[in-house]
Amino acid sequence: MHLLSQKKWPILIGLAPAIIVYFLFAIIPIVISFYYSLMDWDGFTKMTFVGLANFKEVFNDPIFWQSLKNNLYVLAASVFGQVPIALFFALLLNRKLKGGKFFRTVGFMPVVISTVVISLVWGMMYNARIGLFNQFLKIIGLEQWAQNWLGDPKWAMVSVSITIIWQFVGLYLIIFLAALQNIPQEIYDASEIDGASGLKQTIYIVLPMIWDTIIVAVILCISGSLRTFDLIYVMTSGGPGHATEVMAMYMFDKTFSSTRYGYGSAISLCIFFFSLALIYISNLILRRKTV
Repeated sequence: MHLLSQKKWPILIGLAPAIIVYFLFAIIPIVISFYYSLMDWDGFTKMTFVGLANFKEVFNDPIFWQSLKNNLYVLAASVFGQVPIALFFALLLNRKLKGGKFFRTVGFMPVVISTVVISLVWGMMYNARIGLFNQFLKIIGLEQWAQNWLGDPKWAMVSVSITIIWQFVGLYLIIFLAALQNIPQEIYDASEIDGASGLKQTIYIVLPMIWDTIIVAVILCISGSLRTFDLIYVMTSGGPGHATEVMAMYMFDKTFSSTRYGYGSAISLCIFFFSLALIYISNLILRRKTV
């Protein structure tokens, strides 16, 4: 504590640039959104105070609830798809398999590829006439399983979610690998002496030691899922019939296409508070969980 008090000012000076940037680009826009959400404004004419009318309209709009439902679908697919798959492959690669570096590179590659490129490539793969998936089904004699993957409301959200899972598995793979490699070898040796090896070692030794990392990964999944926009916008533009429209797209459409900045700000605040609530609840549940 004495050392911290001596170094207080250098620490504050070092943190100042990051705090200023965060304040300018995160805190201030949120405060401004609060102000705009109480107004009726098209971006050009004079603002009109409407109180909570924008929020009332949001809650009475069925498209908003549909976009929320789609967001929850993406969230569930991300948390229960990306995290377990990434953890599984991280555990495999942590065993120093031959070619491990190659697989780590390949696994992380989708994360750094442009989302627009990924959307276009997967969109072509899902194409109903010449897409890779339908062509493969025809080759193996399952032509009746071919679908209009992005044009059918029953399959569009599933197809988009698979793409999102594929894109970000590599990110959590690297996070889990870093956590696993920080576990001292002595702990593995001691657990083997006590008779814990293989699956038992993973469940009772490894997972508890990286549990905080898993919590962070889940929180990143939740926040990322609720910000999903570009991939779905390029692949389906929210269609067919709002079947893949998420809250960020709904906000974008109402704010910039319909030039309703007050209404769009109200939607953004709903997303903000919904995100905070989900992150708080998930953190509460996971912190109490014992492995």
